[in-house]
Amino acid sequence: MSLLEFYGDTCPHCVEMKPMVEKIEKDLGISIEKIEVWNNEANAKRMEEIDTGLCGGVPFFYNTETKGFICGASEEATVTAWAKGEKVEGIGYAS
Repeated sequence: MSLLEFYGDTCPHCVEMKPMVEKIEKDLGISIEKIEVWNNEANAKRMEEIDTGLCGGVPFFYNTETKGFICGASEEATVTAWAKGEKVEGIGYAS
């Protein structure tokens, strides 16, 4: 399973979420791959390949195993559930 966070360096929502994402990683003992897309064309293309009309912006969280995704800033409980592969309100699922 891979947990991906697509973000922009100066995106205010991404900056706001950073400490929470780090806390979740520490609390769960996991790693979320952080992929900057605003200043990296290859990363932006990677996001485009995964975000096939799901979000269209950042932050965009994607779980490769469950295909669960979160668009935009979210609550800690929702991001934690997403990282664990749990289904809760606030997490979408790609078909």
